[in-house]
Amino acid sequence: MSDLQYLHQLRDDHGEKFMVNDPKKISAAELYSGDCSPLPEEGTVLLFETSGGEKVYRRFDSIVVMLPGGRSTLTTSWVNGGYREDLQAIFNHHVPRGKHEPKDLDGGSIPAYIEYISKNLGLDPDRTSGLLTAACMENVAMVTRSFRGVEVTAIVTGGIEVNGGRVGDPASYYQEDGVYQFIQGTINTILLIGASLPAYSMARAIVTATEAKTAALQQLVAPSRYSQGIATGSGTDMIALVSDRSSPIKLTNAGKHSKLGEMIGLCVLEATLGALDKQSGLTSLYQRDMMVRLERFGVDEAMYWKAASKLEGQNRKGVFLKNLREFSRNPSLVGSTAAVLHILDEISWGLLPETAGRKTSIAIMKGLPGMLGCTEPVPFDDLLDEKNSLIDNWINITAWMVKSGKCSGITGR
Repeated sequence: MSDLQYLHQLRDDHGEKFMVNDPKKISAAELYSGDCSPLPEEGTVLLFETSGGEKVYRRFDSIVVMLPGGRSTLTTSWVNGGYREDLQAIFNHHVPRGKHEPKDLDGGSIPAYIEYISKNLGLDPDRTSGLLTAACMENVAMVTRSFRGVEVTAIVTGGIEVNGGRVGDPASYYQEDGVYQFIQGTINTILLIGASLPAYSMARAIVTATEAKTAALQQLVAPSRYSQGIATGSGTDMIALVSDRSSPIKLTNAGKHSKLGEMIGLCVLEATLGALDKQSGLTSLYQRDMMVRLERFGVDEAMYWKAASKLEGQNRKGVFLKNLREFSRNPSLVGSTAAVLHILDEISWGLLPETAGRKTSIAIMKGLPGMLGCTEPVPFDDLLDEKNSLIDNWINITAWMVKSGKCSGITGR
């Protein structure tokens, strides 16, 4: 990533072997899913070592963090999750494409699958906790920060193009008798803190890290796939936090006012942005597009062509769609789109009365042709109808601008 700095102290040692007790010899063919980029045949790369001695490896389709003694962990894993003081390793594993239900996994359930992966990685399943994701491990993003001897490292993989959701969206399943649906698309975070935190502070650190992940999604205006809202995460996000009980530095506050909270927030925010870029291409530049912004309201090119084909002028679908895509990336247009969509959000949140929001939005729409240099007279009475939704009115006016408005910046007519 050119605009983000991950991992200030990167160590890339292809020669160091994966050190475990009584490691099991596994071939690359056995451990690779086939839908992510492979490593060399030896299958293990040391990515990073913290100042406290945690070693972060990529091993085939997993990121593995080997823990020195004296570590406290708090994880959301199905296996050895919750608060523990005896774990030796935590891994983040890529689930192969096509494994949509727990019964499809080796072992027939998620806990059994995590234990299966632990054994294949040469780890003790009784002292290992695992996170699962559809993201590829080569797309991991890591960020480290330190202050006065305290080091914080965030290790994140992420993808929300399928499973992004806003808290409170309609549910996808109801768990009954331990049976539920496994949905791919996850932001997984492993957070390493080089200080001793009591259990309650570790729980607070997870709250801070979760807020940071959500802040990253808000910055990107990432869409929910289950509503018209902005995503706050995926439906299957997981997190693991590690604290060093042997550290002489004792910290009890991990909230936003504390320096520890600041470092957690910045590390997770940057690493989440980096992981989403590497996995999904979800960046601020990608979001600078009218059609991308309208996607969370169900708008697509087919809807635009349906509206445009009813307007006066020649109906040349290929030319129209080409011009629409070009027009859609005009920064001034994107800014106006963002303004109208945020007004819609504020109406839905009860912050703006609908009448006032509609009036303001229509005023923005009427200003678009002049701002974007359209030279043709605008038939506002035909394009904007108070009875239509704001989205329909937006589509009508912008479709006309692309087809008939002769606006500056649109070529290929």
